[in-house]
Amino acid sequence: MNSPAKFIDHTLLRADATGEDIARLCEEAVECGFASVCIPPCFVAQANRLLYGSEIAVGSVIGFPFGYQTTATKVFEAHQAIELGADEIDMVINLGAARAADYEYVMEDIRRVIAVAETALIKVIIECCLFGDEANRRLTEIVALSGAGYVKTSTGFAASGATVEDVSLLYQTASARVKVKAAGGIRDWPTCKAMLTAGASRIGTSAGVIIMQQWQNENAELPCR
Repeated sequence: MNSPAKFIDHTLLRADATGEDIARLCEEAVECGFASVCIPPCFVAQANRLLYGSEIAVGSVIGFPFGYQTTATKVFEAHQAIELGADEIDMVINLGAARAADYEYVMEDIRRVIAVAETALIKVIIECCLFGDEANRRLTEIVALSGAGYVKTSTGFAASGATVEDVSLLYQTASARVKVKAAGGIRDWPTCKAMLTAGASRIGTSAGVIIMQQWQNENAELPCR
């Protein structure tokens, strides 16, 4: 398999993350050639400066991690993050509305964020572990119809993260209309590989460097460029 780096969103979303932590994350992303960094909104401007001129996208999160902010708040968060330099936005759906099967609300919530996104890539987090297969299929259909770029399995802050079964279900339901991002609990190369094989096009992980080291050991490749 080719290098997994281009599939990895190098992630740091800890509540106690510092500017120094973000600087290190950005440096690692450049060294390894990751697809993006995924960071808290308050660090977007810093990451944008540090990654200027590189091919690494700056990603951030809105409605995170619970999704229960008002739609107007999510729209504001997305608009501000994009103004500060975010290229990609991972948004959490309104999980309560999804649990109540109020799918019209879920769709409107997503579409209003997309409306202010301009050229930014929107990834929609449906938190698979909270729902059964039928609901996750329905939510994936909504994301596919919304115009978002990705449906994402998890925030990494719920009871459990991505599973191969979830990724496979989302991938099959999406039918190439929207891509799949797997996140939550992906901490090694075998797990990462399993998610990619199941249909994920992006991997959200805070263990990107470890995954690359393990992949390099397996493939006897040179270190990150």
